[in-house]
Amino acid sequence: MKRARIMGNGEEYSIGKIVCIARNYVAHIRELGNETPERPVLFMKPATAVIGDGGTIRIPSYSRECHHEVELALLIGREGKQIPEEAALDHIAGYGVALDMTLRDVQNELKQKGLPWDIAKGFDTSCPLSGFVPAQSVVDPQSLGLRLEINGELRQEGTTELMIHPVRRLVSHISSIFTLEPGDVILTGTPSGVGPVRSGDRLRAELVGLVALEVTVAFA
Repeated sequence: MKRARIMGNGEEYSIGKIVCIARNYVAHIRELGNETPERPVLFMKPATAVIGDGGTIRIPSYSRECHHEVELALLIGREGKQIPEEAALDHIAGYGVALDMTLRDVQNELKQKGLPWDIAKGFDTSCPLSGFVPAQSVVDPQSLGLRLEINGELRQEGTTELMIHPVRRLVSHISSIFTLEPGDVILTGTPSGVGPVRSGDRLRAELVGLVALEVTVAFA
């Protein structure tokens, strides 16, 4: 069973559902030529998609174009349904960094056919995930920096203040659809700069000054 760990106190949670947000940064929406949504766009990954620090992203044989997307990750620590925005942060146990690995060629083909993108987003190893810093160590989740380097070269950089839908609103909105339970993880969207990875690449994702994650890439 996949587990998420709070750094510093050793507290662990069994990972439940992983709820992901698409199109939450304007510049990323523009770089992919998408429309800006009125409400958060949700999709999900299974817990089997998670790998930890030092793991390997294994790109399945049905794709030849996998893109990186660095994201702020939220770890839910308290169950909640219909959570009001003003109470949303009380349900977060920790903050981490994640990669939403996306089979862009597969996703584009499925979108053109009006079909779901599950196999482009939820394949095994598609969710590299760091440990989590305790929620109380983050004063404002809308003032965090995100960075991604590939083989030492900066590829993505942004701040959570650029989110269209901030953390409080995301937690509240998601809980109006799914009951949030301890161990659930929310990926909050990616800033601009997404692009392809190649076999042998070394990726370093960072929630700046708080926690980092390093993984490698291998194509089937």
